[in-house]
Amino acid sequence: MRSTAGSTGRTGAMERREPSGQVRRFSPAERMVHRATGWLMLLCLATAACLYFGPLAELVGRRHLVAAVHEWSGICLPGPSLLGLLSADFRADLRRLNRFAVYDRQWLRAVRRRRTQPQARPAGKFNAGQKLYAGWIAGAVLVMMFTGLLMWFLGFLPFISRTSAIFVHDCLAWTIAAVVLGHLRMAYRDPEARRGMRTGYVSRSWAERHHSRWRPASGRRTPGD
Repeated sequence: MRSTAGSTGRTGAMERREPSGQVRRFSPAERMVHRATGWLMLLCLATAACLYFGPLAELVGRRHLVAAVHEWSGICLPGPSLLGLLSADFRADLRRLNRFAVYDRQWLRAVRRRRTQPQARPAGKFNAGQKLYAGWIAGAVLVMMFTGLLMWFLGFLPFISRTSAIFVHDCLAWTIAAVVLGHLRMAYRDPEARRGMRTGYVSRSWAERHHSRWRPASGRRTPGD
């Protein structure tokens, strides 16, 4: 079947925009969602530290302002992801994150056996660790929002005491801080992954080495891993 001149020109233009030896990993919308969510999460953790630790509270002062920033940044935390649903690329990646394949179990077994070779850890666009992190952090944010609202609006659910809400909120906050620090540590150890989130592109050799089940097409979106 012969292609028309118009379709050939459009395809050629798409391929010319693809940097040589690079594959697109994230769209601008996905990078904006990640960046906005990251800044809101860091703002939540920083203001929580200022409210929790006495020396920091005295150093910063303005406790009511810090508390207001903490509350509203927590409420706004799901906002970037909800806006990201307008992007087809973001929705496609959500489907990838929600799908646990056979090779994801192989990836986890390789991690448990401490295999460091990328070939021993098959992964799609996202590896099993990234999928578990995304699912856990999404659930944790919802629980933090729920317990925070219970603390904010006293008597909202009278059968749940404010003390219980504070206990769950504080314990989960410590866990989130540890998990986020682990996430940042893993990102620091992989400059190519950071470049993919910063520019949207990674080298094809890196993609084949660390995400062997991912089949990105040059200049085109891929429906699967």
